Amino acid sequence: MSTIHVDVVSATESLYSGEANCVFAPGSTGELGIYPKHVALLSTLKPGEVRVETEKGVESIYVSGGIVEVQPDVVTIFSDTAIRAHDLDESKALEAKQRAEEAMANSDNGHDVGTTQAALAEAMAQLQMISKMRGKKL
Repeated sequence: MSTIHVDVVSATESLYSGEANCVFAPGSTGELGIYPKHVALLSTLKPGEVRVETEKGVESIYVSGGIVEVQPDVVTIFSDTAIRAHDLDESKALEAKQRAEEAMANSDNGHDVGTTQAALAEAMAQLQMISKMRGKKL
C-alpha cells in the first residue's frame, strides 16, 4: 500500500512527522479524508481531531483550528495549538468551557462574542476527544 508523508505542527513544536496510510482532519465544511495521491487542496480547519492512520495504529491529535495543505505525496497541518490526544487535560477543558459559557451569558458586558464562541468550540472539541478516548459519549 502506498503512503503519504504527514507533518502536524503547532506554533511551538512538531507533533507528528512521518508516513501514513491516510489522514482525517476537521475541515471547516466537514471532515476531510486524505489518502496518497490526493488532489492538491488548501483548507481551513475547525477545532477537532486529526487522525493519522499508520501501519502501527492511529495517532490522534487535537487541533484548535488551522490550515491543511495537501499535495499528492505530502500533507501539512498547521495549527496555533495542537495537543496529542493522550495529553489533553479534562479539568482544564471543563474550566475553559465554563468560562466561555459564563462569558456568553454575560455577553452584554463588552466581551467579543466571536472570540467567546471560538473558545467554547475549542473546549467542546477537546472534551469530545477525551470522551472518545474513554469510549463514552459526551
